[in-house]
Amino acid sequence: MARKILRTELCDLLDIEYPIILAGMAEHAGVELTAAVSEAGGLGVLGALPMSPDELDEAIREIKKRTSKPFGVDSIAPLGLVESDEVIDLRALLAEDSGELARIRDYIADLGRRMGIKVPYGIKLGVNNQGFNWSPGMTKKQLEVIYEHKVPVFAAGLGSPEFMIKEAHQRGMKVIGVVGTTKQARKEASVGVDIIVAQGTEAGGHTGKVATMPLVPQVVDAVRPTPVVAAGGIVDGRGLVAALSLGACGVWCGTAFLGTFEAMSHPENKRQLLAASESDTVITKTMTGKTARCIKNPLQEQYEKENGPILPFPLQVLAASELIQYMSAEDDTLKYYWTFAGQGCGLVKELRPAREVVRSMVEQAVEILEEGLPSRIKWSHQRKAPARRKPGKKPAK
Repeated sequence: MARKILRTELCDLLDIEYPIILAGMAEHAGVELTAAVSEAGGLGVLGALPMSPDELDEAIREIKKRTSKPFGVDSIAPLGLVESDEVIDLRALLAEDSGELARIRDYIADLGRRMGIKVPYGIKLGVNNQGFNWSPGMTKKQLEVIYEHKVPVFAAGLGSPEFMIKEAHQRGMKVIGVVGTTKQARKEASVGVDIIVAQGTEAGGHTGKVATMPLVPQVVDAVRPTPVVAAGGIVDGRGLVAALSLGACGVWCGTAFLGTFEAMSHPENKRQLLAASESDTVITKTMTGKTARCIKNPLQEQYEKENGPILPFPLQVLAASELIQYMSAEDDTLKYYWTFAGQGCGLVKELRPAREVVRSMVEQAVEILEEGLPSRIKWSHQRKAPARRKPGKKPAK
């Protein structure tokens, strides 16, 4: 069967076959998923946030072994945290014996124990977390690796990439910025990003307050001619067509690819995803210290019921995510595992190969454009009615 053709200006800009970008989800969009999406004709984007420069170097080398097609790398660039070249040890801040940070750290550990998680007493939560290596200054170290490998695309999943755009363009790279408001979009366009992802509140992970449907056309109007990609609640070909009709030139998808064999997610993440409906997600600060959409779980609900204190980002990530290493199936605490997912989760019914997600999205979109819409919608151009002749006046020869 011949491959469907579905191209937009995004395909020409990024040298890809289909206008579908993998959201660079930290800890989920790994080597295998990134390469698979690129091989399928989209743009795979590696989630580099938790990686050290050495780990990132190895990951990029592995991706290049698996695909010769374009791919990108995603990290974060929160203002004020990337301006310094100094790599700060965030764990040292959580190692203090007293003060507000220590109080909140210990509250999280105590909450875990009360929920049945076997958190050892006396532990300073977050200090021993080896799964999250990012710290202020780390993004610049990651960029050195990205530049060395001539990665064609960099995406700032959180924060503004303004600080690196000039050098990236000098090296021939394309830069993607992710926004949740038209104000942010105008700022990103003014500093020269090549593509703006307008992400609605339906999206999983860090997200804003404006829904995708009203956000995308307003961003398109605000930043034209900068290309806009839609994100938030887009899981299949119907969402892709809707995004194109709003003026976007492509889609940025995360939840759709969480439900793949290649996603580097914990089995509990995938179990929760397949069991969830659109009403099973919530926006909370309990996971990272910033508003993020995840699938509801009893630990998060108890945290919010108690109005528990929150560490500033990214310290909350360090402390809260260390709870995971003490969860287990034996004592039924894996159900507390935090799963970032968008409101489109109810459309993910089974695990599939990433190439199948891309293929089915494209085929469904083409079918809608070729047959679905024309068969359901009738329209015509209004013809201008001929001018009426005044009584007694002869028509012109």
